[in-house]
Amino acid sequence: MSKAMRFRQVHLDFHTSEDIPGIGGKFDKQHWQKTLKDAGVDSITCFSLCHHGWSYHPTKVGTMHPHLDFDLLRAQIDASHEIGVNVPVYLTAGINNVASGLNPVWREISFEGKYAGWTTNPLTPGFHKLCFNTPYLDHLCRLIEEAVSLFPDGDGIFLDIISQGQCCCPACMKGMLAEGYDPSKDADRAMYSMKVLEKYYQRTTEAARSKDPAMRILHNSGHIGPAWLNRLKYFSHLELESLPTGGWGYDHFPQTAAFARKTGLDFLGMTGKFHISWGEFGGFKHPDALRYECAAMLAFGAKCSIGDQLHPCGKLDESTYGIIGSAYREVAQKEPWCSDAVSLADVAIIPQEAFFVYDGRAHDNGGDIGAGRMLLEAHIPFDVIAPSMDFSSYKLLILPDDIAIDGALKIKLDAFLAVGGKLLLSGSSGLNSDQSAFLFDIGADYSGENAFVPNYIKPDPDFAPDFCNSPFVMYGKSWNIKIRGGKSLGKIYETYFNRNFRHFCSHRHTPNLPDASEYDCGVINGNIVYMPHAVFSLYRKVGAVVYRQFVIKALKALLGKPMIETNLPSIARITLTEQTSARRYIVHLLSGSPVKRGGDLNFQEEGAITINGGIEVIEDMIPLHNVECSVQTANPVKKATLEPHGIELPFENKNGRCAFKLNEFTCHQMIALHY
Repeated sequence: MSKAMRFRQVHLDFHTSEDIPGIGGKFDKQHWQKTLKDAGVDSITCFSLCHHGWSYHPTKVGTMHPHLDFDLLRAQIDASHEIGVNVPVYLTAGINNVASGLNPVWREISFEGKYAGWTTNPLTPGFHKLCFNTPYLDHLCRLIEEAVSLFPDGDGIFLDIISQGQCCCPACMKGMLAEGYDPSKDADRAMYSMKVLEKYYQRTTEAARSKDPAMRILHNSGHIGPAWLNRLKYFSHLELESLPTGGWGYDHFPQTAAFARKTGLDFLGMTGKFHISWGEFGGFKHPDALRYECAAMLAFGAKCSIGDQLHPCGKLDESTYGIIGSAYREVAQKEPWCSDAVSLADVAIIPQEAFFVYDGRAHDNGGDIGAGRMLLEAHIPFDVIAPSMDFSSYKLLILPDDIAIDGALKIKLDAFLAVGGKLLLSGSSGLNSDQSAFLFDIGADYSGENAFVPNYIKPDPDFAPDFCNSPFVMYGKSWNIKIRGGKSLGKIYETYFNRNFRHFCSHRHTPNLPDASEYDCGVINGNIVYMPHAVFSLYRKVGAVVYRQFVIKALKALLGKPMIETNLPSIARITLTEQTSARRYIVHLLSGSPVKRGGDLNFQEEGAITINGGIEVIEDMIPLHNVECSVQTANPVKKATLEPHGIELPFENKNGRCAFKLNEFTCHQMIALHY
């Protein structure tokens, strides 16, 4: 069976309590096969070992589920392979309740002396986080080695919940002291946890490939970004867990994909069929939402994976696979225009997360998210890159808000600027380590932090929002700059006073003084734009349209004519890829309208997750009309077609660009520009 990555995968969770009888009792080979075929599924991840700690096949290392009386995983693999469906094999890694029950000393302990992870006390239902610095790692490796021995025909190994916190269990305390770390220091605990995590990667990867050196392997931690670059040697591919309704939102995946496609690894996007998130039995996403999410995966360079959870009885749910099929039948038609397609972008973000130490799980970096959202909404194609990656293919680099530029990065950025590259800096990005001076000539004098938080800005007319000529509030601190040779983007307006117990005005913050201060709200100098506010983090927090319009106008003044120009609304998305072997560019148009619904759900006694801010839901697919696009093309376009239908579309080549107009599209439309 081929281990090649497929476009239409299901990730079939099967975390099943020991108190549920009849495990797999309704598994039926014919029903399984028909359901997968009808839904267009060509790969399905099935379970060897679940979070509860049970194995779903006979085992000499672990413990088979007490209410399973046959080899369920073997039955699933054989049934799937008969119809040409791949079966990667899943094993939990970071949590295992059977193992923790037998060996409580294997649990991860926080520096406060509590159990770390999802459940911190014995009375809370949930899974137990384990420490990879204990003999648990030996046990896990034996489980993996057994799985690849029993199922050598499995199409990969999926290891889940890969993280190592700042553990203070007896093994970690002993190890830190022996190696000269101070357990009382946060930085030392973090450094030691990274050493432990590296040992996990080495040993589990060796175990997964103990029978087949080419075995595909994925270590899942919920998010992959530039901080992971040195660990990607342990991955055969990436699966980008990003359930929009599960807390990630609809803008997380495009930004994660913007980095993943630069790693050289094949990758899947991973959403879910659930209305909310993992483990939601009886939760169903509207089919149009799943259609949009899969289309977005294709548009941003990924193959597709949809999460499901198998009922303990072992029978696939027909409604679920009807919904999945509505998306995957469309994906199957579109695959020829998505295989071996390279994303084109001349803007890149060097993100904040590239400079942080990770415990292996996702972190919310506001500047990165805000920068990505602005570019997505402005329809400017971009990549996310690590500082060690090549800059030469980009016209402009964005360093959002608080990038600490070391000597090596400074040398690369200087070389980039010397050949015409351009930088957009904001906040403290571009300042030296003690924030006393700029590392670049920004065309302005610098005098430290502004005394007023918040303050206001009034951009010059070239950079002002379309609908606002008044000073608008900036909810955060800024730095003081005065123009010296550069071009001002506008002025900062200070307030009468900062709000405190001595004096305040109205409900929130003090109004601005009528006259501008002596300080500028931004500057363009040669190939550099600098903005003294953390504009991207502010956009992440507040989402004010005036922020985005101000930043994007300054960006375009620096960049020049963008790669794509379109009249699409900000909620729509557009990407550009190239299939060189087929000699064509592919323009992907996406339109979905997420709305926030629900909120304040908290039934912890029943195991439900807490949802405070509502869930982004897509239900109604509204057509967009009279869409105009102008695309920069290195090769003159000879023919434009609407795909996958092959309908020819009128177009015009002019000044190195191809312009076309689409009367109408709904959800997703691919336009192939043949050269």
